[in-house]
Amino acid sequence: MTGDEIRDWDDTEIRAQLESLTEEQFKLRFRASMMQLENPSLLRNIRRDIARLKTILRERELAGNG
Repeated sequence: MTGDEIRDWDDTEIRAQLESLTEEQFKLRFRASMMQLENPSLLRNIRRDIARLKTILRERELAGNG
C-alpha cells in the first residue's frame, strides 16, 4: 500500500483500514511473543502501513483547518 493509493480513499475507508491493521498488529505481536511467527517482517510492514494511514489522516485534518 502506497501513499498515493491511500490518498484516493475517503476518510471512512482509511479509518476502517486503520482499525483492521491495528487489530492485526495486536494478533501478530501476541504470536511473536510466543515465538510462533513465521514471518517477523510482517510486524514491520503493518507498523509502517499504520503510520502511513495516520499521516494521511493528519494531513487532511490540517488542510481542512488551514
